[in-house]
Amino acid sequence: MSKVNIQPLADRVLVEPAAAEEKTASGLYIPDTAKEKPQKGTVVAIGNGKKDEPLTVKVGDTVLYGKYAGTELSVEGHDYLIMREADIFAIL
Repeated sequence: MSKVNIQPLADRVLVEPAAAEEKTASGLYIPDTAKEKPQKGTVVAIGNGKKDEPLTVKVGDTVLYGKYAGTELSVEGHDYLIMREADIFAIL
């Protein structure tokens, strides 16, 4: 987990996506054009939550989120997603 100087606001969460799969279960290598966007990642930073709704995720949690959830951003060569907590489906 990397240290980042971004503080999400309200119910937003900063997630570092997991690396895309390089090989299939049978050992075949997946070309870059066929790799799917990962739907799993690690929470790096969280906001303060809303007044009546505290956040349920915490820094360090591994989460599952929607395929098109969040906004992609790149900071100091690292890729992140910033999304609302409602876009997160589960904590692993």
